[in-house]
Amino acid sequence: MPRFAANLSMLFTEVEFEDRFERAAAAGFAGVEYLFPYPYPADTLRKLLDRHKLEQVLFNLPAGDWAAGERGIACLPERRTEFRDGVEQAIHYAEVLGCPRANCLAGIRPQELAPEAAWQTLVENVGWAAERFRRAGLTLCVEAINSRVDMPGFVLDSSLRAMDLLESVAADNVRFQYDLYHMQIMEGDLIRTLERLLPMIGHIQFADNPGRHEPGTGEINFDRVFEAIDRLGYPGWVSAEYHPAATTDAGLGWLAGHVARR
Repeated sequence: MPRFAANLSMLFTEVEFEDRFERAAAAGFAGVEYLFPYPYPADTLRKLLDRHKLEQVLFNLPAGDWAAGERGIACLPERRTEFRDGVEQAIHYAEVLGCPRANCLAGIRPQELAPEAAWQTLVENVGWAAERFRRAGLTLCVEAINSRVDMPGFVLDSSLRAMDLLESVAADNVRFQYDLYHMQIMEGDLIRTLERLLPMIGHIQFADNPGRHEPGTGEINFDRVFEAIDRLGYPGWVSAEYHPAATTDAGLGWLAGHVARR
């Protein structure tokens, strides 16, 4: 079965962030991700990973003022310098944490910004970041996020748009971060999409829909989807990025079931 990682920004929030590493390892996860490492010194995070024998599998580039509602700045022409500074910061953390990839959030297009200008800025910024990541031996991911429920106005909101971006950037170290939850909302047809796009997918995340809770709480047949991911020979990580319906531990039955099948 797939290699499962825990998103520590959403799971085990019953305890402080630094304690979530231990909880994830105890639950059976071998890898972790979280939205942003930057509030913590990179060396501190490295020690937590080593202490609990966990692999850092992903984090996001700096994405602007998250608390104020910003969800990435890669599409914003006036934020190019800030974006590039964030790329350098992400590379530093990736090197210290031994993390081979980071995700670029495209951002929400302001109404006053023309769609063409936002798209062109996104292509230019991702191309610039891809070259910096290539020099560092890293993979840059780009994520499509649903614009129907979670992030209205998000520039990159479908697998088709993601493929357009990858084609425009034309860098062999840029990959699609495929989130089952977001793409179920926008397009469905998850297994066929995985079959078609697998060579371009660099990371997978999941939550059930509706509700963005753990597998078994919504409409996605995760047994079939996880079996397809395994059958297709996907070599990467599959990250649990959901809001537990109750406590994290109470909702981990899906993980126990899949670990038992290995």
